[in-house]
Amino acid sequence: MQRLKKKKLISLALGISTPLILTTPRVNASSFGAEIFCAMRDAGNDHESSWDAAYTYIKKQKGGFFKVSPKNAAAQITETVIREKEKFSYCVEYLDNLHPNRKLIRELEKEEKRKEKEAADREKKRKKLKKELEETNDEISEEFSDETLDRYSY
Repeated sequence: MQRLKKKKLISLALGISTPLILTTPRVNASSFGAEIFCAMRDAGNDHESSWDAAYTYIKKQKGGFFKVSPKNAAAQITETVIREKEKFSYCVEYLDNLHPNRKLIRELEKEEKRKEKEAADREKKRKKLKKELEETNDEISEEFSDETLDRYSY
């Protein structure tokens, strides 16, 4: 009976302490990841380099089999900045770059591909017209040689 109570007590203690142990590095990693991101942006670095540094740190600190996705890391940084507003008050303006409008990005990529295709089609048409013009000029020059173009023969 006492053995069963001890097992339950140990299970309860492990059940309570395990989430605390597992989430502490994540909180610290995301907090320091936010510090990295915000400090680099505040120092004048561009979004990409700041994001790469923060994301690399958060991924490295997570450990385990599954790595943190970029979307999840961005959410962690955002949560940390919002949670600690006093500490990261200068960083709020940079958060919009962490969550870009995915629909807008897809539309811009589609528009870019369409423009590239139109440019390729225009170039193809230009080459075709140039070739036809050269062929026409060659035919005309064969028809009218220098002898037939005597300006005083009428």
